[in-house]
Amino acid sequence: MIQQSEMPSAEAIGDQAAEWLLKQDAVQWGAQDQTELDAWLAQSPHHLAAYWRLKAGWSRAERLAALKPAQQMRPEKVAKAKGIRPLLRYAAAAIVVAVAGVGFAYNWLSQERVVTTAVGQRAKFTLADGTHIELNTNSAILAKITPWARTVELRRGEAFFDVRHDAARPFEVLAAGHRIVDLGTQFSVRENKNSLKVTLIAGRARLETANPALQHHVTDLVPGDVAIVTANAMSVAKMPARALTERLAWRGGKLMFDHATLAEAAAEFNRYNDTKIVVAPEAAHLMINGTFDAGSVGPFTRMAQFAFGLEIEKRGKEIVVFRKKS
Repeated sequence: MIQQSEMPSAEAIGDQAAEWLLKQDAVQWGAQDQTELDAWLAQSPHHLAAYWRLKAGWSRAERLAALKPAQQMRPEKVAKAKGIRPLLRYAAAAIVVAVAGVGFAYNWLSQERVVTTAVGQRAKFTLADGTHIELNTNSAILAKITPWARTVELRRGEAFFDVRHDAARPFEVLAAGHRIVDLGTQFSVRENKNSLKVTLIAGRARLETANPALQHHVTDLVPGDVAIVTANAMSVAKMPARALTERLAWRGGKLMFDHATLAEAAAEFNRYNDTKIVVAPEAAHLMINGTFDAGSVGPFTRMAQFAFGLEIEKRGKEIVVFRKKS
């Protein structure tokens, strides 16, 4: 890859483009000249962009004709050419700067990216448009960013989006047959087997059905709203700030429980670990509170053991939590 320090300046590229246009318009232009021009254009997309933008911006009938070398012009054209040639040079440089910027922006704003995480892994990354995404355990997305559209498909799992708002290019997240459209937003999306959960942290977003096979839903979400959607129903509830913090604790590698049952807590731990917690029915209803590292299966089960007088037993890749029968 060419380093920035090694790249010709915009002024140099503009001068070269102008020289090629002048030479091409001359009488003696031949096959060898065309071959050399083709080679120069092929060296860099900046060369190609500068040449065609400059050629399109200046009329061959008037301006380029006036820029022929002095010996090929009528005397009255020479003075005009002397004044226009520097102008074309500066225009070429300005155009190259603009074209280089547009080309860079196009390449930077165009992106197709697949990101996946394994069980227990998380990922943080930034898309070409400046949107920040955090991917939770065992999750996958496909992001497609172009200068005209921005779409992310949540293929599985859970993700948090801090969207760089762009009114000309709405940001869309597709998940479980539904579409979340950014209106200047921070939100999380979690796809379960039979449902979709959208939690809005800041800004606004529109949640709507994208799959025509599902019952149509549409609603606008505001901060604190949590929408739970299934194939046949949608419900929206307001969540207090503490609960929102709990929902997003995974971003720091934590799991927070506030009056959760032991079974619910075990299900959350199982999302992050290959070692699974199995809670026996007689202990499933017990209520717990606390904050744990997402990978702390052992400490969590030992806490349950001592707090509730339960038994734990390792069976292969499972830790079974149960109440010993008297």
